[in-house]
Amino acid sequence: MSSKKASAQTKTKSKKPKLKEFRVGDLAVYPAHGVGKIEAIESRVINGEKHDFYMMKVLENNMLIMIPIRNVDSVGLRDIIDKKEIPKVYEVMKSKKETVNDNQTWNRRYREYMDKIKTGSLYDVAEVFRDLSLLKLTKDLSFGERKLYDTAQVLLVKELSTARKTDEETIISEIESFFTPAEAQDSSL
Repeated sequence: MSSKKASAQTKTKSKKPKLKEFRVGDLAVYPAHGVGKIEAIESRVINGEKHDFYMMKVLENNMLIMIPIRNVDSVGLRDIIDKKEIPKVYEVMKSKKETVNDNQTWNRRYREYMDKIKTGSLYDVAEVFRDLSLLKLTKDLSFGERKLYDTAQVLLVKELSTARKTDEETIISEIESFFTPAEAQDSSL
């Protein structure tokens, strides 16, 4: 009986996982670049082998990215976050971290934040935005941190506004309201 179990496990392990498939016109998220639209699916011959690619245009800057279809999972191409997930992303931003990595050098924080942005997870991007927003309340951000803050904001705003089918200004005002100084919040009560 155990040999049947072992052969069943071997069969399931040898099966290739099904790749996420996108169609022309679909919106998707490419890590560190944000929301884009699949403009075409093209085949190209590279080193004598035929490969299929998604041709994705990033909405923010119209950059065209060629994504090998067989590498979709490894590059992190994914669907837009579901509208039902938005409150969870907002909770990440609202949760106040006990200590922002203030004792670290700015370049170490920069590397950690960049690694999070590269994961493609909107939750990780929300953490970076939260941490830098909180840090910004207490001191000036370095040039690199300011660029990361702007990148995180653009990635968040574009995907959240796309998922909610609302304008970007609405999302910006919502997420910035999480980080208003306490004195301003108290006076508005």
